[in-house]
Amino acid sequence: MTIEELIGPEQVMVIPRATDKAALLRDLAVRAAPLVGIAPEAILEALQAREKLGSTGLGKGFALPHARLANLDHFFGLFARLTKPVEFLAIDEQPVDLVFLLLIPAAAGNEHVAALAAISRHFREAEFAARLRKGKTPAELYEVIAKSCVGSQKE
Repeated sequence: MTIEELIGPEQVMVIPRATDKAALLRDLAVRAAPLVGIAPEAILEALQAREKLGSTGLGKGFALPHARLANLDHFFGLFARLTKPVEFLAIDEQPVDLVFLLLIPAAAGNEHVAALAAISRHFREAEFAARLRKGKTPAELYEVIAKSCVGSQKE
């Protein structure tokens, strides 16, 4: 599974006012809900339950919140660049400004492991993250992501 298969241009955004981790997760749930046809409360509850198991802040300013959802029939991704980093209890104790939300169908087997690995590999790469941090608009961010995905598939 590739990042290209998980997101389209409408699933990339800039979030100007996330105040903390809880508010960010709530905002992501609200933004994802109409795109997947699931109530934001159900998405938020699943994300919060996953975070209780351990932070999905992977370090280097990147977080990969993810959760399984019973009523979801396909993998769903959403990328957000925060204009102001937020504390996320990341493994390196650094605030987060790059966030990739991954929603996983409850019926999916271990496919999510490959998706998590693909996302993490790209977003924790220093040069890729630096290009994302320079992006000002969702269109610019999507272009960076799309070019990176295509480039990595040719390797």
